[in-house]
Amino acid sequence: MLITVPPSTTAHPVELGALTRHFGSGEGAVTALDSVDLACARGTLTAVMGPSGSGKSTLLHCAAGLERPTSGRVVLDGTDLAGLDETGLTRLRRDRIGFVFQSFNLVSALTAEQNVALPLRLAGRRPDPAVIAAALDEVGLARRARHRPSGLSGGQQQRVAIARALIGDPAVVFADEPTGALDTRTSWHVLTLLRRLVEERSQTIIMVTHDPVAASFADRVVLLADGRISDELTERTSATVIATRTAKLEAGA
Repeated sequence: MLITVPPSTTAHPVELGALTRHFGSGEGAVTALDSVDLACARGTLTAVMGPSGSGKSTLLHCAAGLERPTSGRVVLDGTDLAGLDETGLTRLRRDRIGFVFQSFNLVSALTAEQNVALPLRLAGRRPDPAVIAAALDEVGLARRARHRPSGLSGGQQQRVAIARALIGDPAVVFADEPTGALDTRTSWHVLTLLRRLVEERSQTIIMVTHDPVAASFADRVVLLADGRISDELTERTSATVIATRTAKLEAGA
């Protein structure tokens, strides 16, 4: 049992309304997001794709409370982020959000079990060894609990990172290119794990990716171009994702 805080019952743990983000001012101003509306239902995996500079990372950062939007609304697990100060944002990210990064971001001096327990310790909570063991078992690493990152493969390190993201039972997991540093076979195992978490735990995941195969594991693929949503796909096939993305690029969308 991995639940350490009450699980989310919000129908749409992530809601973005007219989300806009500008960088700079005057003639040099850049619009990274332009009035984006997006709602992600509980127990779904949403993939966000687009060319470099399309606004993918900015969308993820604003949705996760890592950046303040210029205008618009971000409602996460029923809480409007505009009403939170920096302390409140930090607490919300700690208690209700899980993060998975391309570079794993594990602490090299800590074992797998210590890395998984780290968010709880930072929150001032004493980790239950049984809960940590269950988290590692869920990602298939029960026998690697005492290995440090240097003794784990890339795929194993990413699975430790996923266990760490899940340890507080977050309302949403944000994954930024989670398979970008992995080979094809290892990527498949990580994506299969993410898909299982959605189907068996009703976990809500938003994943930024450039890989059509990774996107094919999602319930919905959101295509961004110039800071706007240019299309959405609900067919989970890499061929569909590739074809649609190519058509959009050729059309200049």
